[in-house]
Amino acid sequence: MSKIKFSPAGIFVSFFLCAVLAATVISCSRVPITNRKQVVAVSESEMIAMSVKQYAQFLAKHPPLPNSDSRVVMVKSVGGKIQMAVEQFMKEKKLSKRIAGYKWEFNVVDDKTVNAWCMPGGKVVVYTGLLPVTQTEAGLAVVMGHEIAHAVARHGNERMSQAMIAEFGKAALATAVAYQSQAAQEIFMQSYGLGSTLGLLKYSRTHESEADKLGLVFMALAGYNPEEAVAFWQRMAKDGSNTLQILSTHPNDQTRIEDLKKFLPQAKK
Repeated sequence: MSKIKFSPAGIFVSFFLCAVLAATVISCSRVPITNRKQVVAVSESEMIAMSVKQYAQFLAKHPPLPNSDSRVVMVKSVGGKIQMAVEQFMKEKKLSKRIAGYKWEFNVVDDKTVNAWCMPGGKVVVYTGLLPVTQTEAGLAVVMGHEIAHAVARHGNERMSQAMIAEFGKAALATAVAYQSQAAQEIFMQSYGLGSTLGLLKYSRTHESEADKLGLVFMALAGYNPEEAVAFWQRMAKDGSNTLQILSTHPNDQTRIEDLKKFLPQAKK
């Protein structure tokens, strides 16, 4: 199966699909905070069902560190604070339905790869290789807030929806998803990079920018200084770590840092 690519043209496709597709599996909504219109062809409950299965399979192959490990204690602490912030924010905005069915899990795997990811339903994995780079709890909150934002914003669903429509067409889409066909599972795995580079999802620049903004808000609500996001990405840029796993799909340039600085006042509110 060839690599799925999500380009800026996908934004146009999303609006087009919202306008012309009448299938019941197609739904349109707006992303919290940015208010961007998005289209998804797979229900969140179905995404979560596939996520639970793939998450369990991943952990079976990559056993997580025990809860007694100090690194796990820190990840679970930061994750729990961001979880509460997300849930409170959604409740206040009357958007709790968006995260209905979430059963949060925060695990750490012993892998030198600099990476972290979050699947639908709040299924999070942090690699030990990331922790020396984040340095502090606030630095870790930057990355975890960002990755959790991708899940809350349903970016993976958008990406998978486009691939599913291309693969099955809207007529057969509902059946393929409902029965979690092998092809549907493969597209899910490819969307989340689980078939090759573990946990690596190539989001579009639009998704990355959106996750940056949501992540800043979530970490701020969780009690962390969002200015740490600027410091974190400045460290990355200074290190020239473009080959790091977590940066291989994340834009790492001055434009991103400047965008973060511009959004900081809103995040602090």
